[in-house]
Formats: sequence, structure tokens, C-alpha cells
Amino acid sequence: MELFILIVVLLILTETTFLVAKKYKPTRNGTRKIYVDTSALIDGRILNVARTGFIDGDLIILKSVLRELQLLADGKDSEKRTRARNGLSNVSELERIVEVNTEIVDDGEGNKKVDDELLKLAKANHGAILTIDYNLIKVAEAERISALNINDLALAVRTEFLPGEKMKIKILEKGSNRGQGVGHLADGTMVVVENATRKIGQEVTVEFVRFHETSAGRIIFAKRVR
Repeated sequence: MELFILIVVLLILTETTFLVAKKYKPTRNGTRKIYVDTSALIDGRILNVARTGFIDGDLIILKSVLRELQLLADGKDSEKRTRARNGLSNVSELERIVEVNTEIVDDGEGNKKVDDELLKLAKANHGAILTIDYNLIKVAEAERISALNINDLALAVRTEFLPGEKMKIKILEKGSNRGQGVGHLADGTMVVVENATRKIGQEVTVEFVRFHETSAGRIIFAKRVR
């Protein structure tokens, strides 16, 4: 009986500690509002960025963004459905991270496109948009709205790889050209491997040949090591 009571007390203390931590999350007046789009939530790296404490403002997630995720999560495309559900889980996780203040904001039902609403609010509140959507970034730049691209951050802090280095990766799908297979590094970087179509689902050793970098992401071209 005493052991049971002790366990209950420990559980209460744990929950209380979490609630106190959330109570004192940073909510400074005048901080920049950073509007998070669907692509950033699905991508998931936003969680790691938030935990570092480098985000210099409050993360704002519009309910229209949540509705968009919900539609994808209920859709027929299995891949999009899985990614959208991960995005919804990431929202819940963001609310639990004490290093950043996350707010869910009701922007009304309306018939406006989600991207248009994000741009409008970011501009009106002198805020920024957090995204990996290349087209949204270009529109934001044209509108003189600050756009925070997670891909740019990943490029800035990435581990440097050199041509000739070797690594084991899992081939996940076919590439766009004949014979190519595609895998990914731990940070999400795409690796296109020559003569790897027949190795889908298998782990192979590859040698990096060349690199291609853009604001839309980084691609590494490699060849199989026999």
C-alpha cells in the first residue's frame, strides 16, 4: 500500500513539474511572431530547432494550418496521410517544449488559401514565416516578409562531406533517371545513387561523387561501392 502511494505521489510531482515548466515558457511582450506553415510541421526538424532555444520569437500555428493537416491526414494518399499525421503529432510536441512559446491561433473559417493567410498575418504583425516551401518563400520575399527556411539552416550547420567519402545508406525508392536509387542521410539530405534500382529496401555502401545545393534542399550524387 505504501509503495502504491509513493508511486502516485511521484506521478503527481512529475506532472506538476511539467505544468510549472510550461507556465514559465517565454512569453515576452513584443517578441517576433513566427508563423509556421504546413510543410515545416510535416518536415519535423522544427522540433529539434525549437529545443535548441535559438528561435527568437513565439511560434504561431493557425487553425487553418491544422485543418489543412487534418484534411491530408484523412486523405486517400497513404504517404501524405502518414506525413500529415506526423505533422499533427509535431504540433502537440511543440506545445510541450519549454524552450519556446507556441500558440494556436484561430484565424476563422474563411475561404482563403492557407498560404495567403500566413502571408497576410505575418505582414500585418511584422512577423516571419517558418517554412521549407520554396514557392512560399519566393512570394514572401516579393512581399518583403521575412521567411525562415529550415533547409537554409540545415545547410549552414550541416556536417561537411567530401567527394570520395563512403557511407552506408538504405535505398528507399527509384530515382528519376534509369538505374538510379534514392536514399536519405540522417538529416534528410537526398542521396541519388547510380545503378541502385535493384537494391530498393536494402542497405548499400556508396561513395559520394558530387553535391548540388539550393534553397529547396541539398542533393548528393553517389555511386555504389562493390
